[in-house]
Amino acid sequence: MEDEEATAVLRTVGRQIKMWREAAGLKQAEFGSAIGYGEEMVSSVERARRIPKPDFLDKADEVLNAGGKLAAMKEDVEQARYPKKVRDLTRLEDDAVELGAYAGLHIHGLLQTPEYAHALYAMRRPAYTEEEIERLVAARMARKAVFDKVPRPLLTFVQEEATLRRPIGGRMVLRHQLEHLLEVTELRHVSIQVMPTDREDHAGLMGPFRVLKLRDGKTLGHSAGQLHDQVVSDPKQVQILDMRYGMIRAQALSPRESRAFIEKVLGEQT
Repeated sequence: MEDEEATAVLRTVGRQIKMWREAAGLKQAEFGSAIGYGEEMVSSVERARRIPKPDFLDKADEVLNAGGKLAAMKEDVEQARYPKKVRDLTRLEDDAVELGAYAGLHIHGLLQTPEYAHALYAMRRPAYTEEEIERLVAARMARKAVFDKVPRPLLTFVQEEATLRRPIGGRMVLRHQLEHLLEVTELRHVSIQVMPTDREDHAGLMGPFRVLKLRDGKTLGHSAGQLHDQVVSDPKQVQILDMRYGMIRAQALSPRESRAFIEKVLGEQT
């Protein structure tokens, strides 16, 4: 595992499953057969080398008569399934009353469909395994809960025109992605703007980033690079990012113009 927090959760779950299994007098192979998994999977879960799926925990709870104690661990295990940087970013997004993001290379993660996200991760090199891709896609989709928070945060996005045209995953995946963007623009607390390629003035050419304004009044920045994501907390640096984002929004098409632009691009996807 890649972080101590997730490892601790999985070790606790593994020990609990082993204790219940041994109390029931079942060997790993017998237990695995009873819940529909192989002996190797049971061994790996008990040793915290594999992350059990919800189905694994539900069946284990039933077979071992755990009275819901094992099934109740699903939420903690699901959180441990996500990479640490995703969990940390999710905590920030959950605490934000306002989030602004500029995306120049692809559709922003919070706006992606599962198919688009899957295609994006599948292109990464070194290549991810299918299991890793599913884990990352699930983590990205879970972050979209920020749209449903109450009270509603203000969510604004500026998408580079090229991100609307690049057929990541193929034409059909792109088409569904554009349709999803149009659906999101109907939400009153969300604003999507397009930065046309023909703009001469552009304050975002240093790369994608986001600005998060938290409930306690603090403002943070977040930038993503080739190998590292970085949370920016220094007030002077955050001020620069906030200023740049304001300029980018002013230089981009208005939300109404952007919706019409997305509809135009969608109409070209035939």
